[in-house]
Amino acid sequence: MKQLKTLLLATALCIGTVSFSQAQSKIAHINTQDLITAMPEYKAAQTQLETLTKSYQAEIQNMATEFQNKVKQYEAEAPTKTDEENAKRGQEIQGMQDNIRQYQGQAQQDMQTKEMDLLKPITEKAKTAILKVSRAQGFDYVLDSSQGVAILTDGKNLLDDVKKELGI
Repeated sequence: MKQLKTLLLATALCIGTVSFSQAQSKIAHINTQDLITAMPEYKAAQTQLETLTKSYQAEIQNMATEFQNKVKQYEAEAPTKTDEENAKRGQEIQGMQDNIRQYQGQAQQDMQTKEMDLLKPITEKAKTAILKVSRAQGFDYVLDSSQGVAILTDGKNLLDDVKKELGI
């Protein structure tokens, strides 16, 4: 009976010690959005995306201008053309309009793909730097404050340390 009490007491102490040691986790936070937007690679990626956006916009504008000119031309010539020719022209106009919409959709997809391709290595680099700094400083958890996660006000902000690690 006495051994059972001693065993229970020892078990309770072990559980309490383990729980106490787990409760001592160090937590830090960082705003990854601020970090990524401060990186020179991000600024270069944004420049590339803006250039690509402008080229797509210019092409779409050219297509729209050509479309409008055709519509004006066909409307002006419609009284002098047969119904069959006007129907054919209407189909051509509809085809041009469909092509513009299709090109806009493809351009949007291309932009999203390009953005993902450009941002992936940047976010990986940021993540690697965050892990390196947080491990070096002994943090068990790092919360991302840009995601709206609840943050302890006493936790350390790693943003400046990670920027220093990245040389920015």
